[in-house]
Amino acid sequence: MSGHDVHSLPLCSSFILSTVGFLVLGRMIPRSKQAFISAGLSGRDMSKKDKPVVPEALGILVAAVYIVLMFLFIPLPFLSDIAFEAEQPEVFKRFISQLAAILSICCMIFLGMSDDVFDLRWRDKLLLPSVASLPLLMVYYVTYNVTSIAMPLPVRPWIGDNLDIGLLYYMYMGFLAVFCTNSINILAGINGLEVGQSVVITVSLMIFNIIELTGESSEAHHLSLYLLTPFLGCSLALLRYNWYPSQVFVGDTYCYFAGMLFAVVGILGHFSKSLLLMFIPQIINFVYSAPQLFRLIPCPRHRLPRYDSENNVSCISTTEFKFERLPLASKLIITVFRRTGLLRVMFGSSKDEMDQCNNLTLINLVLLHSGPLREDKLCLTVLAVQILFSIVAFTIRYPLAHYLYGAS
Repeated sequence: MSGHDVHSLPLCSSFILSTVGFLVLGRMIPRSKQAFISAGLSGRDMSKKDKPVVPEALGILVAAVYIVLMFLFIPLPFLSDIAFEAEQPEVFKRFISQLAAILSICCMIFLGMSDDVFDLRWRDKLLLPSVASLPLLMVYYVTYNVTSIAMPLPVRPWIGDNLDIGLLYYMYMGFLAVFCTNSINILAGINGLEVGQSVVITVSLMIFNIIELTGESSEAHHLSLYLLTPFLGCSLALLRYNWYPSQVFVGDTYCYFAGMLFAVVGILGHFSKSLLLMFIPQIINFVYSAPQLFRLIPCPRHRLPRYDSENNVSCISTTEFKFERLPLASKLIITVFRRTGLLRVMFGSSKDEMDQCNNLTLINLVLLHSGPLREDKLCLTVLAVQILFSIVAFTIRYPLAHYLYGAS
């Protein structure tokens, strides 16, 4: 039986399950809204004139449906192996990879639910993804265990074609899981953005995996597609109700669930380095936010855009400080950011008046240069940035890789 025939059934089944997830959630989400509000999982949409009460943490429902779909999918990739009595070691490797993927995703869904209910501290949000990634790393060690990275052509005469970094590669993959699970949650706060960026990343990764299906790691890329396709259907159903004006909020559960899924497909799909190319906007947002995240610049609890109710638009939000009281490193960052157009500083007119600058998020940076925007147009602008950098990622991964590494 050819490889094409072996994978046809599970791929078709994956698309069918994706459609089922979309249809089921399309009916479940509107019917579950009141149940979430009654359970106390709700909040006010502060970017609307009437500030309506909106059910939140609907990512719990989406994640539950996704897990059920993946449980139903478990035996499908192995039907041909059972029928034709394939070699057990190879079947076992694929089977434990699939189970490890589902286990890690379940762990992060649990973290997200805990955060939505108990509002966990940041140190817990950093620790638990590391623990959840351990099954992935163990499966990677047993099934693949490649820890070398290809060297660019200019440095190969001194270093060689590949550099084996051993344990450091596993540390990198662990940090990757932490970054992916938190990066979606950091670039958030406006209707449709969390789900929208996840959909763009998912489609980009699916295209990448389809391109790589004829390569050496075909089985790994098929596994990635099996995991991503149902997620796309579930996310599109959620996006329908989370788009402006949002009827539901997704909560932290969806952000952690999506982030861990991306880390899972990157690690088990053997493209953990290429995965980061799809996260360029999230990396930019993290680096840009770092001075506030590490308290070099005062960081309010919420850095959402400020809502102008008179004009129904989102404007930059600000943080307050006294410039002369900041440490030298903070003053240097503010000065550099201000001169490069990354920061708008409003100095107080008197000694008693506080100085202000815009909060350091990619959303506020967009507003800084575009001016006030209605929330849906702001979301579309940020998603356009995500799509643009996906194109950049494919350009780096293929045409530029040919010149740097001598291979497509």
